[in-house]
Amino acid sequence: MREKLYQSMIELTNGKWSSYVIKGFAQSKWSKKIIPSYIKYFNITIQELSKDIKEFSTLHEFFVRNVNPESRPIEKLESAIVSPVDAKVEKFGDISVDGVFLVKGKSYTLRDMLGSEKLANEYVNGKYIVLYLSPAEYHRIHAPSDGKVLRQYILGSKSYPVNKWGLQYGKNTISGNYRLLTEIEMPNMKNCFFIKVGAMFVNSIELTNTSKEWSKGEEVGYFSFGSTVVMLFSEESIEFSSSIKEGQFIRMGELVANML
Repeated sequence: MREKLYQSMIELTNGKWSSYVIKGFAQSKWSKKIIPSYIKYFNITIQELSKDIKEFSTLHEFFVRNVNPESRPIEKLESAIVSPVDAKVEKFGDISVDGVFLVKGKSYTLRDMLGSEKLANEYVNGKYIVLYLSPAEYHRIHAPSDGKVLRQYILGSKSYPVNKWGLQYGKNTISGNYRLLTEIEMPNMKNCFFIKVGAMFVNSIELTNTSKEWSKGEEVGYFSFGSTVVMLFSEESIEFSSSIKEGQFIRMGELVANML
């Protein structure tokens, strides 16, 4: 009952008009006035900002802020795969022989996630990790590894929230939301699908790097709202770091896994 009620309420409020209103306000000059309250409410560390708070002209500009590079050192180990974002580790583990992985008790299939049976088959028995970004976090997206971009495409349209309620009660939240998918070939010649998932109301995922070769830690884009990243790894390609735990907060550039 809760699940049906939640889905109905989201369908009533999650549309083009609501997205337009929220996006319009966040990009207006009036939104600048609430930046201090936003910082206080989310307890955001301002010492790492690349410029003074007064220099941000809108809430949106602050939301997609840059930080000082020294505040996000990149793990230098050649075999390292790093977190592409500042986020909470929502879930990680093995993809089943049937191409299924679990998040908040819900089953997701590779076929639905990738929109292709052929591509799904290449990730059966692989690994996955789900990273959730709250509205408080640094929302720039970075390359998790050196790699060659094999393909990049968009799936989905509207988006459910990607917070704990959205994951628990939403309708195919991860595999149904608007998402930008990038497949890269890593230095160990194995593949990774790097999936940027849109959040409720604002589906905007902006690319800032359209090159075919990525370098670990370089910026590749940003989210315009709180969101989620899913990474899928092909079979026998990586091993998760023993330091990674579910519910843990991890910063961009920190070790997630090592290539095999």
